[in-house]
Amino acid sequence: MKNEMDSGRVLKAPEGFLNRDAIQTVVHESKQGRRDFIRKAFATAAAGVAAPIVLAQSNPVPLSGGDPNILNLPEHSVGLGQSVASDSGYGKPSKYESNVQRRQSPGLTQTNQASVSFAPLQSLFGIVTPSGLHFERHHQGWWDIDPSKHRLMINGMVKSPKVFTLDEIMRLPSVSRFHFMECGANTAVDWGNVAVPTVQYTHGMLSCSEFTGVPLITLLELAGADLTKGKFVLAEGADGSSMTRTIPMSLIKSGEVFVAYGQNGEMLRPEQGYPLRLVVPGIQGVSWVKYLRRLEVGDQPYGTKDEAVHYIDLQPSGLHRQYSGIQECKSVVTTPSGGQVLLDKGFYNITGLAWSGRGKIKRVDVSVDGGRNWRTARLESPILSKALSRFNLDWIWDGKPAIIQSRATDETGFVQPTYQQLRSVRGTRSIYHNNAIQSWLVQESGEVKNVQVS
Repeated sequence: MKNEMDSGRVLKAPEGFLNRDAIQTVVHESKQGRRDFIRKAFATAAAGVAAPIVLAQSNPVPLSGGDPNILNLPEHSVGLGQSVASDSGYGKPSKYESNVQRRQSPGLTQTNQASVSFAPLQSLFGIVTPSGLHFERHHQGWWDIDPSKHRLMINGMVKSPKVFTLDEIMRLPSVSRFHFMECGANTAVDWGNVAVPTVQYTHGMLSCSEFTGVPLITLLELAGADLTKGKFVLAEGADGSSMTRTIPMSLIKSGEVFVAYGQNGEMLRPEQGYPLRLVVPGIQGVSWVKYLRRLEVGDQPYGTKDEAVHYIDLQPSGLHRQYSGIQECKSVVTTPSGGQVLLDKGFYNITGLAWSGRGKIKRVDVSVDGGRNWRTARLESPILSKALSRFNLDWIWDGKPAIIQSRATDETGFVQPTYQQLRSVRGTRSIYHNNAIQSWLVQESGEVKNVQVS
């Protein structure tokens, strides 16, 4: 395997679009088997007097002479801690976690302000993205709008046009649901074989939150919307770009689409559309219109500037695919991933995220040899529809080069494709909706790099 890696040759993944039944048989481990697996891994490491097996950016603890951090009581164990009155009244992360932050990218459409920030997926746990780390995409910068002056209008094919204040909307029956939001351009640079270094830059236009708000169908019914002839709703934002998107009435009638004012137990952050934004589960983030000010019911798609010029898919034939909003089944390993370093061979937990705009994740398989062999990962609860799902897999690294991949399958039977499979249908000049399998090369040095397997 080393010679194959050093020669520049990459291992080919299975070809052809697959359904769930066609996936090759994989290894399933019992809970008892997993405990034995971990116990033997650490017993072997101890017998070899191996260094502690952790990711880089920490110093190994000496195995002899005693640990001074245990033998000597630290200040926090003998002194009086800070009072709640000493903080700002709003909790903040530890100063030792200051490196965990959103980061900007110069790679997308720019205005006078930076327009994109990527979530640090490699540093997150579970499925919920903290509000302060949720990715951002702006088309004309963000605003902190006075909620007392903000209004939401409903017009078009309705019996009685309505204007709502925020207080009036918050008096209505609400729902709270966990959903992922992904920019349609997430993983865009990889279409052109550009190997950005970390998962924060390859997949970081992705986040998952608990959103709270009022189902859009409730507001439309209050305005007497024509739900028979009215086939679409135009959502318009109050920012300088007047972001407008067409939402199919079929999604709205299902009750999934809602007007949100809350995120992760508090009001929306300004950069996330405070005081109101649209939540359209499973659909690309540009349709989750921020600073929502108007909803118009119509009988045809509106073909706005952001639907006719941007967020369309260039096909190999030269034609464009329009209104391609659904975010298809996708996954990515977040640890080990690009930019990280494995300090020694031995036991590791491979972990990552999977999601689908069509429903729940059914299964995630993981390969450590570039797609030749696969094992089924553990899906951790909760497993929710159109939300992120966390997966884990036990792995013993032998110190040799390895290519780590994940392949998700959703409840509809859709299987995440390889790059070769995706490009055979979509070509090589696209930007949006790249859901191909991501590959991470673990080198003998332990350094992890972004590679593509054809």
